[in-house]
Amino acid sequence: MRRYQGIAVALLAALAAAGCGETKQPAGAPPGSTGADGAAAATSAASASGEAAPSGNAPTDATFTYANGNNIVTDFDPATSYSNEVIALNNVYEQLTRYDAETKTVKPLLADSWTSTADGKSWTFRLHPGVTFHTGKPVTAAAAKAAIERTIKLKGGAAYIWDAVETIQAPDDATLTFKLKYAAPIDLISSSTYAAFIYDTTAAGDGDLKKWFGQAKDAGTGPYVVGAWKKGDQNELRLEQFPDYWRGWEGAHYKHVLFQYVPEETTRRQLLDSGQASMADRLSPQLFAEAKDQGRLATAERPSFQNLIAFLNTSHGPLKDVRVRQAVSKAIDYEGIVAVLKGSAVPASGLIPEGLLGYKEGLAQAKDLDAAKTLMGQAGYGEGKRAKLLLTISNGDADQRVVATLLKSNLAEIGIDVTVQPLEWQTQWDKAKSTDPTKRQDIFVMYWWPDYADPFSWFVNLFKSADPPFFNVSYLVDPAIDKQIDALPSLTATDREAAQASYEAIQTRLLEQAVAVPLYVVNYQRVLQKNVSGYVDNPAYANVAFVYDLTPTG
Repeated sequence: MRRYQGIAVALLAALAAAGCGETKQPAGAPPGSTGADGAAAATSAASASGEAAPSGNAPTDATFTYANGNNIVTDFDPATSYSNEVIALNNVYEQLTRYDAETKTVKPLLADSWTSTADGKSWTFRLHPGVTFHTGKPVTAAAAKAAIERTIKLKGGAAYIWDAVETIQAPDDATLTFKLKYAAPIDLISSSTYAAFIYDTTAAGDGDLKKWFGQAKDAGTGPYVVGAWKKGDQNELRLEQFPDYWRGWEGAHYKHVLFQYVPEETTRRQLLDSGQASMADRLSPQLFAEAKDQGRLATAERPSFQNLIAFLNTSHGPLKDVRVRQAVSKAIDYEGIVAVLKGSAVPASGLIPEGLLGYKEGLAQAKDLDAAKTLMGQAGYGEGKRAKLLLTISNGDADQRVVATLLKSNLAEIGIDVTVQPLEWQTQWDKAKSTDPTKRQDIFVMYWWPDYADPFSWFVNLFKSADPPFFNVSYLVDPAIDKQIDALPSLTATDREAAQASYEAIQTRLLEQAVAVPLYVVNYQRVLQKNVSGYVDNPAYANVAFVYDLTPTG
């Protein structure tokens, strides 16, 4: 799981149009472009299609209840949050822009329009007028500048997305200008799921703002505010409607949002059946198929930017030997994994999901049991000598449990005994970051997805050398790969063909060395109540339900 659940990014070239800025181009258009004008365009991609007209019988005090398989909150600070709370915080906070996966363009949100210079090193945004923070203070360019600068200064979570920024200027209340060290698509970066929130940095007064956020307080601009947080409870987090939300409350909207921590998928299904949950993030393939066939609940499916990856410990234990890692990679029955997941997974080709820069057909891994056994023999195993590995997964994720069972069986065939240890995300993560290498896992299974619609996060987070480790839970140290990763942002902004080639080369190297094994790409399968109208997955915001854009119909 990545950052939570059994669940990151830099630089696509800019989009938008030259001239008056009323036409948007696909992400990847060259610098020197202009974003669209008009607050009317600032609608969430989550409601890009399928939103029903409000029902005359729509409830006026409706609660949207999201049953999720993992703890909801690990960090309330919008600057450093990098975990499951994103599903809630994207309803509390907003960014300058939002990525629309339907049109593959960046849309206005807190910013109505933007322009960039031809070299892509200067970006100017015009903010929407009349927006207020939940604290009651106005959203000005100076306030937005302060928020982003604090996020950069804290260097937590996904703050690296702003690495290209040299200075931020606020010449007037409505104008925000970024001066960059190197070309970067700031309009796309500003749409990031993480580290791009605009918030009131003065909310705590003279107090410590991080501690203030830690008391389950918020200072966003979004449609909902934090109402109550009960850590560890099933009804963990409750949000309440912000009456003065700048986009207004005309028509039918949910007044309350409840995030439930429900680790067992059978319980999530029961809550749906009884009407106590509006939506579940995931069910087992069997339970999803049953819900779809029975017809009492609504179902939705969509390919994602999210993949499940097995990270192999390159620094300690049996997997320090590249031959053992390669044997593991070749022993896995990838087709069998996809088949048993019955529609909730599609085959992976490399580390980057289809639809993003860097994706390449032909990088799919394949089972080769004879080659795996040969490699194990070359590494000194066989004739009674077996390797022992510890594999950790996210507790409460049915798909990961299925995968772990198959991996255990596959590796047993080549003389590897696997102990599977399901853990709560924080426990799994803490174990991986232990200062004692002997206490770390051998195989760490988690999901990954981009912080915004670009593949850079897979590489800068997962494979760039890091001491102490953060998300680099394969513990790879490779200066040559580090150098290639560092060059990706500028390449992406200035020469997409070269960036594509570099992503392909890095993936090939990582797969050859079996640093990590991409197991499959997630096919989102959601189950909802039929009275929830307007839900559309936006893969750029993994597992986020933008509740403002949903309509309770009765």
